[in-house]
Amino acid sequence: MVYRYAAVGDSLTVGTGALLGTGFVPLYRRMAEINVRTFVSMDNMGVNGLTSGELLQMVSSHSRVRQSLREADIITISIGGNDLIRTFRASNGVPGTSKMTQVLGETRNHVSQIMKQIRQLKGNSVYMVRTIGLYNPFPQAPEAAYWVQQYNSFLDGAGSRYYACAQVYDRFLGHERELLFWDRVHPNARGYRVIADQLNRTGYTPFS
Repeated sequence: MVYRYAAVGDSLTVGTGALLGTGFVPLYRRMAEINVRTFVSMDNMGVNGLTSGELLQMVSSHSRVRQSLREADIITISIGGNDLIRTFRASNGVPGTSKMTQVLGETRNHVSQIMKQIRQLKGNSVYMVRTIGLYNPFPQAPEAAYWVQQYNSFLDGAGSRYYACAQVYDRFLGHERELLFWDRVHPNARGYRVIADQLNRTGYTPFS
C-alpha cells in the first residue's frame, strides 16, 4: 500500500529559505510515513510567489496538478501570504482598511473555490486536506498582525470533512529572529520544522 502526498502552494511549499530537503513538505512526508506506517510518495507542486488567484487557476485548469490532486490521499496547501504581503508592501506598510478588506475577501473567495475544486476532483474518495496558517513576517506592524489573524480564523473553517488548518502564528510570534531566513519573510530550516510539526499535530484521520 502506497499513500500519495500532493503539496500545492507558494514559496513555503517550495521550501524557499532552507536547504533542499529541509522544507516542510519533505519533513511532513517523513512524519506521515511514521504515522500511517507505509511508504508515502510526494509530489511537490509549489511555485514561488504564487497568489491565491493563481493557485485557483492551477487547480482549475492545469492537467498535471488536477491529476495529482485527484490521486492524492494527503494534500497540503500554503497560500494567501503573497496576497497580503503584496498589498502591504504596495502601501509602504500602511494599507487602508478598505483595500485590505477587499484583498482579504478576494483571497477567502479564491481559497473557498480551491476547496470546492478539490472536493469535485476527489468525489467520494477518502482523503485529508491541510492548510497552513500564516505567521506575521512584519511583527513591528500591528496592522499586519490584525489582517493575518483575520485570514487565519477564516482558514480554520475553510474546509469540510477530514480538513484541518495547521496554525503556526503563535509559534512564530516573538521567535522571528530564530525561525525566519535572513530575508525575514521565509522560514529557515527551524521554521519549516515548526510548520511540519504543526501539520503533524493535526492528526491523520481517516488514515490512522
